[in-house]
Amino acid sequence: MSERDVPRDVFLEAERLYLRRLNAADADALVELDADPAVMMYLTGGVPHSRAFIVEQALPHYLAYYDRYASYGFWAAVEKTSNAFMGWFHFRPFMGNPKEIELGYRLKRAYWGRGLATEGSRALIDKGFRELGARTVVATTMAVNVRSRRVMEKLGMTLESEFDFPGDPFPGWLKADCREVKYTLSRKTWEKQRASCG
Repeated sequence: MSERDVPRDVFLEAERLYLRRLNAADADALVELDADPAVMMYLTGGVPHSRAFIVEQALPHYLAYYDRYASYGFWAAVEKTSNAFMGWFHFRPFMGNPKEIELGYRLKRAYWGRGLATEGSRALIDKGFRELGARTVVATTMAVNVRSRRVMEKLGMTLESEFDFPGDPFPGWLKADCREVKYTLSRKTWEKQRASCG
């Protein structure tokens, strides 16, 4: 993809991907993403989201962030070489705290294992600390979600706490398998990491 092909609504650019605002035309891509039971395994127990849920609830929720924040929200992840929709990242105030920013990501299975979640997350973290005044970046996932936890650890985040999954366990899951973990990265730790990288 040439530089002139990058859409104007790009929020952030990394080596192999860029993040842009979601829009109503992304509904089909979001439905496809959430239709994969493997993608949804640690979010719903593998149950896909319906088109009605995506169109009527999820997408309006994602888009509403752009009205509330200039630089926080949900961002479509697009592969530079193909211009293909890969999934999304979110970077938003955690529990309403603008100094503690929550990182999240959901990518199609075809893009797993290639370091893209780490690449996009690292670019967001750097922007958060450099430009947006973040003091801490946090991320949560299920304790058994080893892939997602590896991404957090590659980003230099450390395990802060483990807690019970809010609500009932997924159908067929034990309560113990539905525990969640929270990882954190402070500005001070990020600065030390950047300094050690030269």
